Amino acid sequence: MTHYRKRLAVAAAALLLAVSSFAPAQAQETLHRPFVHAYDTSDDMDTAAAAVRASLAAAGLTIAGEYSPYEGALVIAVTSEALQAAASATDYGAYGAVQRVSLTATGAGGTAPIQVTYTNPVYMAHAYRMGGDLADLRKALATELGAEADYGSEDGLTEEDLGAYRYMGFPMFTERFDEHFDLARYDTYAAAVEKVEEGLAAGAAGTSMVYRVDIPGKQQTLFGVGLTRECSGDKYIMERIDFKEMRQTGHLPYELLVTGGDVTALAGRFRIAINFPDLGMVGSHGFTSIMCAPDEIRQALAEAAGADASAAPVSAGNPRSD
Repeated sequence: MTHYRKRLAVAAAALLLAVSSFAPAQAQETLHRPFVHAYDTSDDMDTAAAAVRASLAAAGLTIAGEYSPYEGALVIAVTSEALQAAASATDYGAYGAVQRVSLTATGAGGTAPIQVTYTNPVYMAHAYRMGGDLADLRKALATELGAEADYGSEDGLTEEDLGAYRYMGFPMFTERFDEHFDLARYDTYAAAVEKVEEGLAAGAAGTSMVYRVDIPGKQQTLFGVGLTRECSGDKYIMERIDFKEMRQTGHLPYELLVTGGDVTALAGRFRIAINFPDLGMVGSHGFTSIMCAPDEIRQALAEAAGADASAAPVSAGNPRSD
């Protein structure tokens, strides 16, 4: 009996060791959310924006551009050498070369209080498959701007979730990050950049340029694009899906990426869903409420790139794997 008890004790100890060694691994799995709430302020928009700009400079960030997509909202696009280095480390990490800081007036008639928020660099680094996790940038923003809480996804997403993300996991109807769209193709990088700049300057399809960032060491340029046309418009979309107490204004603006002579854009269903991963399918605030948006966004960006907007969308050489 003594021998049996000894064997039982050894087995129990082994089981306890196995469970204890497994538990920390589970506990270490980090869940990420797309946005960070820095703080609220009762200042007016101009005063609040000036304070934010000062904090961004202190964090070592450069303002690439800013715009007001609709009344009571301001988006400040920021970049840095470190951010661009991480963006240049992978083929299409350049989509993440800019992070977005937003100020949103939540009082009646677009008045204070103002929510100051920013995109979570770590979340975006994994979602856009960049080089490095941008944890240092996250820390710098938290130090200079603040970080009251991460938000935008109730449950959060793991690094693995983000790396293979598609809305609700529907392989037949939604795209992943690398299933972006070829919008236009030109003989040279210079010609492609010139054509996009011309289209945005002319306001093609209700577009406007928010920023331009050239990726160092590569023939790549990222453009931030404001949209105003119905169905593809920033206001049209956000009025329907950005309805929660904590606003996700930093979803904007959309991007055009020039790589060599190719002009591409992230698929609308991916680009919207990665910032609104909890967005329901149906209802007045669901994806069906903006059903026209993904294709209209593609068409608007294609027109801005000088392409035939009636052309069918195609994958940028990255076929679905499932």
